[in-house]
Amino acid sequence: MSATRRLRMASLGVISTLILEFIFGIVHAVYGPYPAAGKPLGLFSNGWLALHVIVAILLLISAVMLVIRAVSARQRQVLWLSVVGLVAIIVAGGAGIGYTRNGAHAASLAMSLAFAVALACYVVNLVVLPSGAGEP
Repeated sequence: MSATRRLRMASLGVISTLILEFIFGIVHAVYGPYPAAGKPLGLFSNGWLALHVIVAILLLISAVMLVIRAVSARQRQVLWLSVVGLVAIIVAGGAGIGYTRNGAHAASLAMSLAFAVALACYVVNLVVLPSGAGEP
């Protein structure tokens, strides 16, 4: 498999994981407990939040691996997009930890906006990388 194809597949994997992460976050927001000021939630305090945290860790690992692959493939544009996507994932994680501490609406908004930035970066990766049609 070519390096370009591996980058496309890795980007698609990160996109899929981001969507799964978003779904678990929304399900927790609707059905999970709400953190209050002075009464934080534990990161593994309920099933939906625990799944959200576990997927976040896997997402972080896969985003780092994509950056490493982009470096080794010498794909400059994909590297920069992947780095911005990774930073957005880290920002979302930090905002998520802040949200579980006090339920701040700004932290929830930051998670959502960082998710959107990360998703856009990895979708653009798919657009800028050649499809590799005709490869064995």
